[in-house]
Amino acid sequence: MPHTAGNPLDEPTADPFEIAAQAAADIARLTGVERHDIAVTLGSGWGRAADLLGETVATVPADEVTGFSRPALAGHVGTLRSVRTPAGRHVLVIGARTHFYEGHGVRRVVHSVRTAAATGARTMVLTNGAGGIRETWRPGQPVLISDHINLTAASPLEGATFIDLTDLYSARLRDLARQIDPALDEGVYCQFRGPHYETPAEVQMAKTIGGHIVGMSTALEAIAAREAGMEILGMSLVTNLAAGIQTTPLSHEEVLEAGREAEPVISSLLARIIEAL
Repeated sequence: MPHTAGNPLDEPTADPFEIAAQAAADIARLTGVERHDIAVTLGSGWGRAADLLGETVATVPADEVTGFSRPALAGHVGTLRSVRTPAGRHVLVIGARTHFYEGHGVRRVVHSVRTAAATGARTMVLTNGAGGIRETWRPGQPVLISDHINLTAASPLEGATFIDLTDLYSARLRDLARQIDPALDEGVYCQFRGPHYETPAEVQMAKTIGGHIVGMSTALEAIAAREAGMEILGMSLVTNLAAGIQTTPLSHEEVLEAGREAEPVISSLLARIIEAL
């Protein structure tokens, strides 16, 4: 049954890793798969990739798993799916991302990543739809994330937990992705808090400090994945040029439309990359 009581992650004294372990046990029970090898979070525009990975073993409504809730954002499916690839590996497909701007706290934002690690996944693939700063990029273009700048003023790490982020986004996995598609470009992702889009001045600030992509997810999740010992591949779909780079107004409908148009191509690309991991 769906969890109708308050989310256990909202209790300040609760151990988020124990809750992630409970969620992993729920997933094992509901899917019949004891261990997953790879986890992938599907952001805006990436949803069809789940259908291309292999055989769907089970699909579970997210709110039937401890600590999860249905996503607030249109374009996210609200399910956890277990997929068996042709090579026999199990992929946990997360279609229920909690965004920081929803106001539920960082624990809820990174719960999916910690749960994925608790299921046994050692590789975390994080995808998103984002604004591009490089004028040569066009809507519908996939871009590898080489590094990030966390502009949320928050961290999923609690207490004196010191984690090295020098090589947060795996060079090995980026090289592997470029073997699948040599045309893939890469850039530095800036996570803003949202939910408002960035102003032209904020985009120029991001560009000045070394950013190439702007969005409202991923960085906090990547930090939690590193804490859990996972190897991380990040990919952004450029759904629009960022404010000031693009002169027309920004809208969520534009993001969804760009995702729908690019979905067949980028989903096939992502499926081939995951099969090669």
